[in-house]
Amino acid sequence: MLIAQISDPHVCPRGVLYHSMVDSNAMLAQAVQHLNRMIPRPDLVVLSGDIVDKGSPAEYEMAREILDRIEMPLRVIPGNHDDREAFRIAFADHAYLPRSGPHNYAIGDMGALRIVALDVTVPGEHYGLIDEERAIWLERALSEEPDRPTLIVMHQPPFETGIPYMDPSSCRNGTRLAEIVSRFPKVERIVCGHMHRAMQIRFGGTMLCTAPSTTTTIALQLDDGTTDATYLEPPALLLHHWKADTGLITHHIMIGDYPGPYPFA
Repeated sequence: MLIAQISDPHVCPRGVLYHSMVDSNAMLAQAVQHLNRMIPRPDLVVLSGDIVDKGSPAEYEMAREILDRIEMPLRVIPGNHDDREAFRIAFADHAYLPRSGPHNYAIGDMGALRIVALDVTVPGEHYGLIDEERAIWLERALSEEPDRPTLIVMHQPPFETGIPYMDPSSCRNGTRLAEIVSRFPKVERIVCGHMHRAMQIRFGGTMLCTAPSTTTTIALQLDDGTTDATYLEPPALLLHHWKADTGLITHHIMIGDYPGPYPFA
């Protein structure tokens, strides 16, 4: 089973640039073209939050225009830049999404891997939170099929990355999440967005990775006192490849056209 993960496209209204500098809409459209050309084609695409930049209806209208070009099933979760209710209205035709409250859901009919999406966003805040309501929901969802290989999808990562201007907006109470996940060894991976960088860490007895953005890349600055910085690096996505004999392999794939292929390896 192949699951493509894209993240943090920060779609803007038609004709508006992200931070007045970057055409994030065109970059998401390029990512969609890349997905549709992939061989073999992913069985599923997950978008791990920050679909739009300010949560406005005009942004969601633009996002749907681009995302509806994806030629394979798509599953979405919100991020801190999304508005919970505007997101719900924009994706009202996505029947797997709940009609009220956080956008938590579990789907098991897409292939070998079960997908459990945990909405850790806090309306009006940039940080995420594992509160008791979410903890109870997640434990119940994992308990329903404890022997099924599972991928947990969320937006903010529940660990400190060392980037001083990003860590205040990570997911809080990660120890509660780790305690739950550690009791379910069939959780193959936790995948997040938010950081606009690819990272990986052992967490709760499994692996956790963050996806790059389809638009900008947050600068890797690990010194205290550094201030917000971003680069316009090549956009990328993650491809999670599940095979029964090897488990889950995650590949980092640059979006776009590059020289090659050349006849050597």
